Amino acid sequence: MIPQTQKPKPKTFASLTPGDPAPWFHQRSGGNPNYAFDTVGGRWIVMCFYGTAGDEDGRRALAAIAANRALFDDSKACFFGVSLDPNDEAQQRVADSMPGLRFFWDFDGKVARLYGAISQQAVPNPKRLEMRRFWVVIDPIMRVKRVVPFQPNGAEIPALMAYLQQLPAPDQFAGIEVPVPVLILPDVFEPEFCQQLIGIYEGKGGRESGFMREVEGKTVEIKDNKHKVRRDVLLEDQALIKQTQVRIHRRIVPEILKVHQFQVTRMERYLVACYAAEERGHFRAHRDNTTKGTAHRRFAVSINLNHEFEGGEISFPEYGPKGFKLPTGTACVFSCSLLHQVSAVTEGKRYAFLPFLYDDAAAKLREANNEFLGEGVGAYKA
Repeated sequence: MIPQTQKPKPKTFASLTPGDPAPWFHQRSGGNPNYAFDTVGGRWIVMCFYGTAGDEDGRRALAAIAANRALFDDSKACFFGVSLDPNDEAQQRVADSMPGLRFFWDFDGKVARLYGAISQQAVPNPKRLEMRRFWVVIDPIMRVKRVVPFQPNGAEIPALMAYLQQLPAPDQFAGIEVPVPVLILPDVFEPEFCQQLIGIYEGKGGRESGFMREVEGKTVEIKDNKHKVRRDVLLEDQALIKQTQVRIHRRIVPEILKVHQFQVTRMERYLVACYAAEERGHFRAHRDNTTKGTAHRRFAVSINLNHEFEGGEISFPEYGPKGFKLPTGTACVFSCSLLHQVSAVTEGKRYAFLPFLYDDAAAKLREANNEFLGEGVGAYKA
């Protein structure tokens, strides 16, 4: 019997087209061992899957970026080069340059597979680099705007650079100013109730507040003053907790149902926070549900308890630089998936009540993810 030769399985590639969401990922970069790509929104993003700076095609693409360096200021636009060749790092062929120019060391091909530069089955081989080289332009809300394949002798570069030069300001990316998809609800907390919560904070004094990150598959609390400076007090009095629940149930939950067709049944975190000017209190751009331990969160609520401060505005970079300073007792309600930040407080103190809202289905997810919680992150029982 003559053995039949097995046909190799056809290669499959991811294929991104304009309007598709740009895949999120974590990858090592020149300046960050675990760069979270989802935090880049709010500006035009240019990615170049150049592969290697060790051949003419790669060098030509990178030379075009250098020649147009002024385009990439981290305000209007930024650039990410994606290298699959370890020699680019080892021989220092390329390097991050702030502001605006960064490189991913994608030696395992994770990013290249997500974007279709290599097949789903491929493992990068720097000695024989097989890939599809192209540029990807991504808009400020992180959707693909244009995919431009490499052409012989860099024929695509002049038109691409001309296109980048005429891109509109980030807040005009859609051709009009796009409203921020948040709810602003006044009169959620009465002024007297706000003062009561501030008094509890001042009586106890806040503890330094961290943020959640995935580290080796576990959700852990990280503290980094470059990313976040805030102090918090958790409410313990059950009668007072009940008062916050009643107000949010009556004054916020119906609006979420009306606008988003989502029935809130659960509330997480009874927390009074303080951003103080003496510490330059702030929170850099982040999303609230990007770890296993926070994946259940559906809506974030930020209720200002006072207005006697400067700075401390909440903003949503994907939809422009405009910040919101809410009147006392007013709530800003938004999806936990939205990129948001709090600017530095420059005068006084900003006090806020900051819970998360979700439903019974998300509660089951929260309980199922207990196994992914790191030390010191309390387990949950639905």
